[in-house]
Amino acid sequence: MNTENLDLARVQYEAGKSAFERGQYRQSVQCLEKALNLAGRTSKLGGEVQIWLITAYEATDQRAEAIALCEQASRHPDIDTRKQGRRLLYILKAPRLKARPEWLTEIPDLATLEDANGDRIATSRYGSTAQRTARPKPKLEPEPIDLSQVNTKDNRFIWVALVAIALTMASLFWVGS
Repeated sequence: MNTENLDLARVQYEAGKSAFERGQYRQSVQCLEKALNLAGRTSKLGGEVQIWLITAYEATDQRAEAIALCEQASRHPDIDTRKQGRRLLYILKAPRLKARPEWLTEIPDLATLEDANGDRIATSRYGSTAQRTARPKPKLEPEPIDLSQVNTKDNRFIWVALVAIALTMASLFWVGS
């Protein structure tokens, strides 16, 4: 394998990981498949690409492809890839649990949300974060302190602390000599 193909494989691999992390799973599958073809299935980079491709297949509901690739990854020359391939194969072959509707929480659509002033809150392209329109924040001034309410009575703590320090110093001086 030449270095040009390896560099292209790394670029496609990073693009695939980035797309996966953004939730663009189909684009991730495309990039990772290109990276796998460029890197080769038996190389260390090829093993890393296979692990990411397995998760991307699962995210796009291509379970059969994910399991087939897991079985290949569990026979990979790299020990780390083999271990991860076996772990993922175990997870993918596990039976799916059925969730009853009362166990699920429905997430409301926040695209039409308005704040207290009636201004619309703009959501991001993916709908994951809400951003408010920029408004100047009012400056809060600290509340003045009423000094007549402050306890200024001597509680003799300072004297106890000074005596403790003096005794500690005297005992250190006596032990040191």
